[in-house]
Amino acid sequence: MTPALEQAFDELQSAWRFRWVAIAAAFAVALAGWLVVFSLPDRYVAETSVFVDTSTALKPALKGLTADQSVDAEINYVREALLADPQLEKIAVHTGVLAPSVTDPRERAALLKAFGERITLTVTAAGPEGQGGAGAGSIYSVTYKDVDRARSLRVVTILLNSFVGEILGGKKQGAQSAQTFLETQIKDYAQRLSAAEDRLATFKKHNVGLMPSEQGGYFTQLQNETDAAQKVDTELSIALSRREELERQLHGDAAVSAAGGGAMIAGVAGAAAGGDTLSRIQETQAKLDELLLKYTDRYPDVIATRAALKALKKQRAIELAALRRGDASAIAASGAGNSPVYQSMQVELNRIEVDIAALRRELQQHQSTVADLRKRLNSAPQIEAEYQQLTRDYAVNKAEYTALVESYQKARLGQQADNAGSMRFEIVQPPTVPPVPAWPKRIFLLCFIWVAALGCGGVAAYGLHRLRPVVGSLRALKQMTEFPVFGVVGLAYPSRQQLLVRRHLRRFSMAAAGFAAALGIALVLSGSGVRLNPHTTQTEVTS
Repeated sequence: MTPALEQAFDELQSAWRFRWVAIAAAFAVALAGWLVVFSLPDRYVAETSVFVDTSTALKPALKGLTADQSVDAEINYVREALLADPQLEKIAVHTGVLAPSVTDPRERAALLKAFGERITLTVTAAGPEGQGGAGAGSIYSVTYKDVDRARSLRVVTILLNSFVGEILGGKKQGAQSAQTFLETQIKDYAQRLSAAEDRLATFKKHNVGLMPSEQGGYFTQLQNETDAAQKVDTELSIALSRREELERQLHGDAAVSAAGGGAMIAGVAGAAAGGDTLSRIQETQAKLDELLLKYTDRYPDVIATRAALKALKKQRAIELAALRRGDASAIAASGAGNSPVYQSMQVELNRIEVDIAALRRELQQHQSTVADLRKRLNSAPQIEAEYQQLTRDYAVNKAEYTALVESYQKARLGQQADNAGSMRFEIVQPPTVPPVPAWPKRIFLLCFIWVAALGCGGVAAYGLHRLRPVVGSLRALKQMTEFPVFGVVGLAYPSRQQLLVRRHLRRFSMAAAGFAAALGIALVLSGSGVRLNPHTTQTEVTS
């Protein structure tokens, strides 16, 4: 045997002297621990689960046609509302957790806080983890811990009914409230819109011709008319300048020369009938040339013909002077009207005259409009401001009325969609409570305390051994004194001593068996529902 094992054996042998103290300590520790375990109240856990699917096939078909309500946000709101103090107080009073006799506000608040801490409401995605549960709905789980098994079941049932009822009933009630509110607002805005239309129609009737047109408001119209008058005045000045230039050209030497040439061309046709002066000059000149071929300058017919030609040329000069002045009789007499150049210039002059007359009339109209607008300089801006205000009020009321009607139609369609099943509820696990308490784990605790009591007894025996050490073997004596040992004196009556040892061993075995039996008895009592808490015992008997 190694020295370490020999030493350990000596320690155990020395501690064995206090075996009864050890077994007594184990009994005491086990009994105290078991009393604590039996005094712990049972806690039952009631649970339920509900599946909520907010992405039914009806929802995509109604996208954009109904009011876009966040059902998930509403569910989360209801979930948080269930754990609020007002709702918890209703449930606590209804299930008996909060007795009516408790009137102290602090005590009631403490009970409600503890009641809320025993409620757990969790949500998990129903779809595959890889998809994040998108489109597959969610599973809402409710658990509640209580010492009363029946009460825990009632609490979970009420929570489940409240959760589903608050969502469905709250959604329906919310839709009805929204519709009622929208109907009231629609009637109100319909009256406002009708009044705005009447005010606008009356204002238009009393201010005909004074309201802003499509061209703009008062100042815009005034500016436009002023600019138009300036533009027409400029065009009129240009037309007058062109007319003066045409008159100058028409009565100038070039036109007269062109007129003379034209008359010369037309002179042959009018010679037989007397024609005009230019034709007669040409005829007289031809006669003079014929006479000079036959006679001298002193011949009487030649002298008379030259005198007639001179008189005709003098008359022609007078006609050309009258032609430059624009005399109509001179034009007719000279034959200038038959000249193409003169005729084109005369046509252009006539067209310019027509344009000048039209521009003068247009300028007069613009100037008259500007004058009328300037007369309304003090009243027109105020009328325009009032008109814009009435128009703006009418537009606002019309836009609000249209939006309210659209929202009302969406709300009605959304309620019909909810009634048709746009959100699906399915109870995955109805409210249930296992018959075995979820806490404490009494079997484990009883066994653990039994093992711990054995350890405490061993520690007590070893501690007493360390306080009252003895030498139990020859090796320990040698180690302690370092003196040589020559012999060992044996027992005087070894058989008698062996008998006493067997008797003590039998008694200790019986005590140890009793300690083990105590564990079995504790387990049996725990399984039969024996508790040191009167309320818990009564609950077990009732269940």
